[in-house]
Amino acid sequence: MNPILEKIQLNTRRHFLKNCGVGLGMGALAQLLSPQAFGLSAPQNPLLPRAPHFSPKAKRVIYLHLTGSPPHLDMWDYKPELNKRTDQECPDEFVKGKMFAFTSGTPKLMGSPRTFKQYGKSGMWMSDAIPHLHEVADDLCVINSMHTTQFNHAPAELFVHTGFQQPGRPSFGAWTTYGLGSENQDLPGYVVLISSGTQPNGGKNSYSAGFIPSVYQGVQCRSKGDPVLYVSDPPGMTRGLRRTSLDALRDLNQQAADKFAHPETLTRIAQYELAYRMQASVPEVMDINKESKETMEAYGAKPGEASFANNCLLARRLAEKGVRFVQLFDWGWDFHGTGENTSINKPGGLEKKCATMDKPIAALIKDLKQRGLFDDTLVIIGGEFGRTPFREGRTSKGQLLGRDHYPDCFTMIMAGGGVKSGHVHGASDELGFNIAKDPVHVHDLQATWMHLLGFDHEQLTYRFQGRDYRLTDVHGHVVKDLIA
Repeated sequence: MNPILEKIQLNTRRHFLKNCGVGLGMGALAQLLSPQAFGLSAPQNPLLPRAPHFSPKAKRVIYLHLTGSPPHLDMWDYKPELNKRTDQECPDEFVKGKMFAFTSGTPKLMGSPRTFKQYGKSGMWMSDAIPHLHEVADDLCVINSMHTTQFNHAPAELFVHTGFQQPGRPSFGAWTTYGLGSENQDLPGYVVLISSGTQPNGGKNSYSAGFIPSVYQGVQCRSKGDPVLYVSDPPGMTRGLRRTSLDALRDLNQQAADKFAHPETLTRIAQYELAYRMQASVPEVMDINKESKETMEAYGAKPGEASFANNCLLARRLAEKGVRFVQLFDWGWDFHGTGENTSINKPGGLEKKCATMDKPIAALIKDLKQRGLFDDTLVIIGGEFGRTPFREGRTSKGQLLGRDHYPDCFTMIMAGGGVKSGHVHGASDELGFNIAKDPVHVHDLQATWMHLLGFDHEQLTYRFQGRDYRLTDVHGHVVKDLIA
């Protein structure tokens, strides 16, 4: 609500209470309508740890979002029948009446140029594009029956992160910190790390707090340069002077909170105080030079780089320090085949891109296990939708192979945090067009994430504009088959 309108309303209430003589009843009502009744009288830290609805399986989340959506049919979802029918015209029943981003007419079916084999005791099918992940096959929970309602990047990315295709809703990370707080009061509860030099398709809306207090939004940290922008003191500002300035701002903001009862004012106090504490804590946790040579090599990390490998290592360091939610965004997974770097069949395409994430993710899983963090850390890996079982329309006559956007079937991967290990859930049909077994909608997966964190997804809500909102909107069911 507009703060001015809230002020008018509050003043109107005070005028009414002041002038009506209803004795003790008036006093009781005044107490109910006071800022104190709304929890606004004291700037308590909103990131203090809080208990969930029930005992959780996961205490924290590391979400590795592969922006652009990797070609699941060339990595996780093996389709030998599709391989046999490569270059055949796509059957009408699969494409008639459907819209695609860059394909029209009758496209050609396209099997995978990658080699698939089974790995681990679980016998999980995986391609040769991700050789390091073969080593942790028995730690993974693979969902081959995901589906969504969006086929363009920005709305699909917002949908998987916020439960809605348009900007303005809180992200999963914001909901998590809103519900659980943080285990480290000197670091943000929700940290965002971005690699490959580009913001996610949904922009900052993909990790925003939406309409809940902004203290719960993701704070972008950087592995190169200043870890957090605008946190360092400017020239001439000493630590003591900064403290004095913050004390003055706190007093002014508290007066405003007491007078106008706007919750965002106290959020501002908490954010200023957190920024002050972060000046000492963030540089320390972001300095990967403190890691051993063996650890650096395992991840493929190099100090000073803004790489996915560095960010995976930082994710472990942040989780170890008590950060509740660590979100990684890695640009460059939109494999249309319009150039060698976006091709599935050329060394400079999928193979090269997978090499930047395959080793770091495998190292992250092994590292979490070694440090005793794996069982209560939910690791999520995936994009915003899938890729078509046919060739992308613009590249149908070229030598470079690529796939169009596809919302009807895709793959998401989880590990740790109470999910089944060495488990494959659901299946697509023999050509990869439709879900053949155990479908999982994005809202179902979100409900399951919340359950693993100890929440009933229908009960973790925030009232805004007269309605109770939640991550799963008005949908979603917990997928119990994913839970160990």
